[in-house]
Amino acid sequence: MIRGVPKEISDMKEELESIENFINNADRIADAEDDNASEGIKARIKQLIEASFGIQDVIDEYMICQEQPSGFANFVKTIILRRQIAYKIQKIKSQISEMNDTSGKEHSLHIQSSLEQGSSSTATNFNMENLRKAQFCIDEDDVVGFEVPRDILIDWLIEEREVHTIVTIVGKGGQGKTTLAKKVFDDNKIVKHFDCHVWIRVSQSYNIEGLLRDMLHKFYEQQGANLPQSIHQMNRESLVDEVRNYLQEKRYVIVFDDVWSLHFWDDIKFAMIDNKKGCKILITTRNMDVANACKKSSFVEVYEMKGLAEQQSLELFNKKTFHDLNGRCPENLIDISFKIVEKCNGLPLAIVLIGGILSCKDRNTSEWYKFSENLNIELKEDLKIKKIVGLGYHDLSYNLKSCLLYFGLYPEGCIVPTNILIRQWMAEGFVKDDMVKTLEDVADGYLTDLISRGLVQVVSISIDGRAKSCCVHDLVHALILEKCEELSFCKNISEDDQSSLSGMVRRLSIAIRFDNLMENIENSQVRSLLVKTLNESLARRIPTKYRRLNVLDLEHVGLLDVPKDFGSLTHLKYFRFRENFRGDRCVLPKAIGMLKNLETLDLTRTSFQAMPKEICKLRKLRHFLGYNMSLIQLKDGIGGMTSLQTLRDVYLDGGENEVVKLIQELGKLKHLRELVLIGVRSGYMSAISSSINEMQKVEKLQIRANGYDTVIDMHLNSPPPMLRHLTLDGKLEMLPLWIPKLQNLVKLKLKYSQLTDDKMKLLKSMPNLLTLSLSNNAYEAERLHFQDGWFENLKQLYLEDLENLNYIIIDEGALRSLKKLSLTFLRHLKTLPTGIQHLKKLEVLSIKQMSHLFSQAFFFDEGKVHWSFKHVPVVEIIHHPIN
Repeated sequence: MIRGVPKEISDMKEELESIENFINNADRIADAEDDNASEGIKARIKQLIEASFGIQDVIDEYMICQEQPSGFANFVKTIILRRQIAYKIQKIKSQISEMNDTSGKEHSLHIQSSLEQGSSSTATNFNMENLRKAQFCIDEDDVVGFEVPRDILIDWLIEEREVHTIVTIVGKGGQGKTTLAKKVFDDNKIVKHFDCHVWIRVSQSYNIEGLLRDMLHKFYEQQGANLPQSIHQMNRESLVDEVRNYLQEKRYVIVFDDVWSLHFWDDIKFAMIDNKKGCKILITTRNMDVANACKKSSFVEVYEMKGLAEQQSLELFNKKTFHDLNGRCPENLIDISFKIVEKCNGLPLAIVLIGGILSCKDRNTSEWYKFSENLNIELKEDLKIKKIVGLGYHDLSYNLKSCLLYFGLYPEGCIVPTNILIRQWMAEGFVKDDMVKTLEDVADGYLTDLISRGLVQVVSISIDGRAKSCCVHDLVHALILEKCEELSFCKNISEDDQSSLSGMVRRLSIAIRFDNLMENIENSQVRSLLVKTLNESLARRIPTKYRRLNVLDLEHVGLLDVPKDFGSLTHLKYFRFRENFRGDRCVLPKAIGMLKNLETLDLTRTSFQAMPKEICKLRKLRHFLGYNMSLIQLKDGIGGMTSLQTLRDVYLDGGENEVVKLIQELGKLKHLRELVLIGVRSGYMSAISSSINEMQKVEKLQIRANGYDTVIDMHLNSPPPMLRHLTLDGKLEMLPLWIPKLQNLVKLKLKYSQLTDDKMKLLKSMPNLLTLSLSNNAYEAERLHFQDGWFENLKQLYLEDLENLNYIIIDEGALRSLKKLSLTFLRHLKTLPTGIQHLKKLEVLSIKQMSHLFSQAFFFDEGKVHWSFKHVPVVEIIHHPIN
């Protein structure tokens, strides 16, 4: 029976991959068929999927068994598992053969090895050069056709009407309502006109208390303050009072994006206080009845969106498809491009998605004509968008489809940090090792691909152009949920969707407290569990009931510590635990050392007691994150955790000899990319310098001293050449000479450094420095003079709490690329920087908590008519004078 069983784990995985590719192709054919034929194929696909899940489970057990110490009992278990694999593979091949026999020649598919078949249309048509040149998202200048409606909406919003007004944007799905609203919301006129600006995503399923808390969170965030914990316990009435109190004296504009319910305004209107200051509420919706429902109690302006004109559609298509050619269409594709765009009926989302597909293909005329033939012009607009999203989905390889479907575990409109998403993809096995790049870099490439195709949208970008967070359009999310159901990929249980859990539940996301739910699924083969809230007793049963978990993400589940039997989750690769907002210190059990396959351990926002030494057994751990973690017990073994790439935040407590030993061990982590050390003392500097000299792959480094008088004296004779972000919190008796030599440094933050004017000269010519932050007496001279040619590429400059600073001088030719200047709590600064008018590219001037002397010189007419910065589009002023 075991004659045909692969001898190596890689062979087993290849066999499974060929089955998965068969399912992938069958799914594509099913979506292309009429309803009757499609349902038959999909039913068979579901059977194959659940059978393939069984193979995955046995292979995982086999891999665990192979890692155990050799012995007779383990040998017998291995033989049994190999027999099970052989039987299951033979059974699923029989199912595929039967499926081909009954589907007829027209739909006949055959299973191939993964090497024989290729992944999808992407495998043969994918143009890597185009992708490398593609940007993460459409730039502001790339959005076309919104100039006129933008100006109309801006005029409505800044119109001098005392009573608050509701402005609604009504349009079909994919017509660009959110994009238009964002252009209006971010416009300089709107920013200057209103004191308070808040954007709230609503969607089909919303919770009014959740929306109110979201508003309060953004209010506090804009003030640079933390949201009080009491907000989480407030009922609706109390939350409404909090919102009204905050808005009482402000002229505000609040955007409610993607409203579906006719009752929404009735639910929220009591929080939107009418303080007779000309406040505005902007609502985007697909339903004109939503706009009409608001008219019962408020003055309402309605803008109904229209599709893009022919020329605008072509312009958008060319910018998306031929970004590497600056939006110029090659001559051989002009005619076919026109035909393709014509079928999009002026819908921006359709144009962006199709442009995204074609941007990744070779520019072959015959291939583009074939693609055009697949676009059915007879469909209604809503079905046309669904078909186009489906085309984009089916143009993906199998693993990219899985990456996209993973957004089904998150609610509609949810903004997902990219680092969390990428690590979850890795734990799921979606990311394929190419033997050259790290898995993280490969996954980052996957995300870039999905973004360039328009299937994933970037929400925030770092200063050096990397996506920090992302989401998917609600129409894309709708397709994802549909495919997740068809392919048994995942279930997302929310307050408004307590769908049945029949069949095999592979991945599960729970956003409600539903005690019976966990009992209903305890016997299923759940591999990923994301929980936002759960009864404590049920949470403690997870290690015994879900032993096959690869991904476990627990947030606010009522646990004071991690369960002691946590070590039973031997398959676990990703564990994120965010719980402790009571201030207690949690305990991580010694059983953590049994999780030999763990790749990510994320304990941020949770305070733990000293980490147990058993963590040193986690030799596959790549990302270890926490809050002021004490690793002193790991001093004799952490150097063996050579897979580590991220280690933050490490608090250096304990005796000096023990800490030095720990730091020396860190020097063995040759693959480390990010390191944060807190509580650093002068006596550790020699060991820190030696260890960092060994970390040649570090890209982000933070060193925080235990006090502002502690001297950071690092001597790096071989500083990490790829260092991009550097933060030093502590006194610098002299600026380290190795810092100006960092050719790839993008971001530099200095705190308590006590630098003088002559030391600043050393930083002036760093070629790639984009952000410089000086705070808490990082600079102690009275005058800061930026001379001609200094910091030519700098885009952001933050100056805060520099006690001695009296004057800032900016020569013409200095800071010529600066886009944001932030001045905060500069108690002796007497006036605006001299020469600020030379900053021609300045987009944001932020001024907060300055002295009375500064206020008298500056706050005439709120400073908004000052001649020297009339050219600056956005001026943020928070006027809380300091003595």
